Amino acid sequence: MLAAHLARTGAEDPLDNLEVGDLPTPEPRPGWALLKVEAASLNHHDLWLLRGVSASPIEPPQVLGTDAAGTVAAYGPDPPAGVPEVGSPVLLHAVISDGTCPACRRGEELYCRRMALFSDKPYDGTLAEYVAVPAANLVPRPAELAAADAACLPTAYLTAYRMLFTRAGLRPGSTVLIQGAGGGVATAALLLCRATGITAIATSRDEAKREAALKLGAVAALAPDRGTAKQVLGLTGGVDAVIETVGEATWDISLRSLRPGGAVVVAGATSGGDPSAQLNRVFYRQISVLGSTMGTRAELERLMVLVHASGLRPLIDRTYPLAEARAALSRMAAGEQQGKIVLVP
Repeated sequence: MLAAHLARTGAEDPLDNLEVGDLPTPEPRPGWALLKVEAASLNHHDLWLLRGVSASPIEPPQVLGTDAAGTVAAYGPDPPAGVPEVGSPVLLHAVISDGTCPACRRGEELYCRRMALFSDKPYDGTLAEYVAVPAANLVPRPAELAAADAACLPTAYLTAYRMLFTRAGLRPGSTVLIQGAGGGVATAALLLCRATGITAIATSRDEAKREAALKLGAVAALAPDRGTAKQVLGLTGGVDAVIETVGEATWDISLRSLRPGGAVVVAGATSGGDPSAQLNRVFYRQISVLGSTMGTRAELERLMVLVHASGLRPLIDRTYPLAEARAALSRMAAGEQQGKIVLVP
């Protein structure tokens, strides 16, 4: 089968560690399924792996990719009861857990000590024609939801969903500041806010991305500078929450833009992870600082219900053939995309 994989480590240009070529088609073991991939979306996790940064050992060849949608091609021996039929359309939940620890039994697989994503060894990723997956990770996909749209949901859109509704507890009528418009999670958050009646303000240093944020439903799109927090306060009196994926460069704005008792929800730190904590501001204004990573299968199912009910569709920047994975990853590495980049085997 054709697959985009980490073939080596140590190249000066991380993309030189990438190869797109033939690898053996995996065989599903007991309790697992073989997914025929119809579409797979890119995430920055793929670039980190090419740079040699991973929570698990790196052992080439290592297939990239965490997100995919497709059809069930086959099951291994002893498939679990109630799984989708062979040939049926499905979406892949990107989080793999052991399924047996106390957190997993509570449906909180994100707190599993053995949590991993597809492409984290020993698991292969989704940038391939086929991928072997735990049958429990298959989520039925509505026929009207195209594979390319569905493949955008499991990481960026699920991360945004959990940040907005589970961690921050926002509801229709709430207000939120979304830092770093143009990124995958920020774009997802804007679309989810528009679909659910949440007032969103976005920031970006790029004028084109600010204009795009307005088209996606932001009531204002601001450049992140010394006066930004004052502008946010003037528009809202202080937002209920901040969606923070930028880190050091926007942290001061995030804290100053919140109402007393508001929350900053952090799912990334692309500009650096060690800002000034400003603890005096945190305790005096009773600000909550909440970490957030990915989402649970139950949250993915609720996201699918929201997508179906609202007609929301992910913003797709470009679709590439799997054979052109290097060009697709280059575009993401350069930060040129608006929305998700999708590969089609």
